[in-house]
Amino acid sequence: MPHVTLIAGTYEPARCGVAHYTERLRCALHSVGMPSTVITTQTAAKAVQQPDVIGAVNDWSLLEMQALVRSLHTAQTDILHIQHAAGTYSFERAIFLLPLLLRLTGWHKPIVTTVHEYGWWEWQPAWIPSQLLEWLKVQGQRKGWWDREDGFLLTGSNAIITTNSQAETVIRQRLPAHGAAQKAVSHLYNIELAPNIEAISIDRAIARQSLRQMCNWPNDTTIIAFFGFLHPVKGLETLLTAFKSVIVARPNARLLLLGGVESLALVGEHAAQYWHTLHEQVAALGIDQVVQFTGYLSPELASKYLSGADIGVLPFNHGVTMKSGSLLALLTHGLPTVATASDPPDPKLTDASWLKLIPPRADDRLAIALTTLLDDPGLRHQMSDAGRKFVQTFEWNAIAKAHLHVYQSVLTDGLSLE
Repeated sequence: MPHVTLIAGTYEPARCGVAHYTERLRCALHSVGMPSTVITTQTAAKAVQQPDVIGAVNDWSLLEMQALVRSLHTAQTDILHIQHAAGTYSFERAIFLLPLLLRLTGWHKPIVTTVHEYGWWEWQPAWIPSQLLEWLKVQGQRKGWWDREDGFLLTGSNAIITTNSQAETVIRQRLPAHGAAQKAVSHLYNIELAPNIEAISIDRAIARQSLRQMCNWPNDTTIIAFFGFLHPVKGLETLLTAFKSVIVARPNARLLLLGGVESLALVGEHAAQYWHTLHEQVAALGIDQVVQFTGYLSPELASKYLSGADIGVLPFNHGVTMKSGSLLALLTHGLPTVATASDPPDPKLTDASWLKLIPPRADDRLAIALTTLLDDPGLRHQMSDAGRKFVQTFEWNAIAKAHLHVYQSVLTDGLSLE
């Protein structure tokens, strides 16, 4: 079995969804016999202290690329697999040069890149005239030399993996089927995510009773659960305002916010301030007795709590797509879910019978949707069954096998883009 080296912008799974994905991917690959190594920052490597997690750079600036290239050339590996999301690299762009730098220094092994985010973050340096910059972007894409968002990262890869259909669509629109991009585009795969936590085996009645005891809530309460990192883009302010209306009409409803506030996207004082802001809003709305924050939970405990909840809610400001591991987690725990629609809409969610979609930032529509589910146990049961059935196909063993197919493809087709 070949060995794969994964480059991760960070490798702190408790603070980063992409790092958690990378950790789960490694476990899944290991279960099918494929060994792996992670190359990341020295800080992240020290945090996890695992022998197969190597800190090769101080950060992801241009000055560190030489050390990264040198480390990769000495690594005993068969495939390089880059996990890319802009935030995990502190929005540094030097990583976009890595495939080019490797090829120029004699690297002939396959490069695979997983794009976790795409279609929203372009380089706009003030020191290049805007018209010239746009001309360079267009010409580079037309000739297949680079793309306007990720530089040489995609055109320099032997294969590209996306985790959502929207990213796949934009990449196909931008990159031509000729030039340096030809091989990468012809090896473009969509391997969707799995739930970011697995459902533990627990009796639902026991889970319900345990959760209500933990929260000091009556046994007849109906619990609405948000799951994921708490962050300003998650629409939590809208949710709290909506829940104020819900609790006035349905006094037995309760709201549980499962997840920590400290993440790569919100750190230190900023995280503490946001945590305080949410609690201030809860107090101002007078709903502190019916809303609880759990903070960060282990996957096992989070699963236990979700197993005791009744309804899921994800009111993201920019809408929910299939790249949301939190959505899949709610579904795998059988929670009928209210979520906000993305723009453009995710085609897999538009007509889903297991999901009630509403516009973002619309607290009135959110309150109506939640109240509808609270009043209709039959609808909740139907959505729960449909959601469980849908999410059965999203599991890590299938993801591992799909990655093995990609790896075998690039190994078979040749070891360079030349």
